[in-house]
Amino acid sequence: MFKGSELWNGIKIPDSALFEWDGSSTYIRNPPFLDDISSEPEMENVSKAHVLAHLGDSITTDHISPAGEFSRDSDAGRYLIDLGVSEDEFNSYGSRRGNHEVMMRGTFANIRLKNKLAEGKEGSRTKHIPSGKMDTIFEISRIYAGKEDPVIILAGKEYGTGSSRDWAAKGPYLLGVKAVIAESFERIHRSNLIGMGIVPLQFMDGDTADSLGLDGSETFFITLKGTAPRSIVEVTAHKASGDIKFKVRSRIDMPAELEYIRNGGIIQTVLRNMISKK
Repeated sequence: MFKGSELWNGIKIPDSALFEWDGSSTYIRNPPFLDDISSEPEMENVSKAHVLAHLGDSITTDHISPAGEFSRDSDAGRYLIDLGVSEDEFNSYGSRRGNHEVMMRGTFANIRLKNKLAEGKEGSRTKHIPSGKMDTIFEISRIYAGKEDPVIILAGKEYGTGSSRDWAAKGPYLLGVKAVIAESFERIHRSNLIGMGIVPLQFMDGDTADSLGLDGSETFFITLKGTAPRSIVEVTAHKASGDIKFKVRSRIDMPAELEYIRNGGIIQTVLRNMISKK
């Protein structure tokens, strides 16, 4: 037990204090969670945000980040094929969770996802606003990212219910999601969103996206500066027929969670705390 087996001891280990990432690996890649981290944290308003997905009730973590198999026609499948991986070696989303390129392509890729922007089609489909282009949620997110446009999610009750996987929050973060406005949240998923710097916002009692007249085509402005735990947040949804102004409740429930959001996530918070103690 203390010496290790012949196979274990035969593993070649680089003489380095840092992990040497294998650029050719399709299973484990260096994730970009700490890329472009700013020197100082700041709570920023969300401005000119578009809706990436307009969802209903009981959206589970299986809808947000499926763990099963995927096809050659999926974004993840096309990515692996381009790298020379054959379809019979795809394995599953769960087995490739160390590759953020696969997992972000698998975000909202459940074949049974019902997105109200997808014009009746199930699966990973959405509409780009304002062009009206229809494509996979991943591809539309890249168009928004290319123009540095933030995106949000609209949802109904029990958003994130089920087994709360970490990638159900990491994936939306990599797609550029800044906030989720829902009627209610599953407890652990709400916490996971905050851990990735995504702000959970809850419609006020009696309000829903439908009752407010929101159809997902709007451009959203969310005032977050000065937000306190469970405070009321002002939202303006701009559309051609006129602005819709409404209030939501911040589901940043505790001071420590507010600090995570200010820092952009729990990883950034830990890193800044480590640096400040040196």
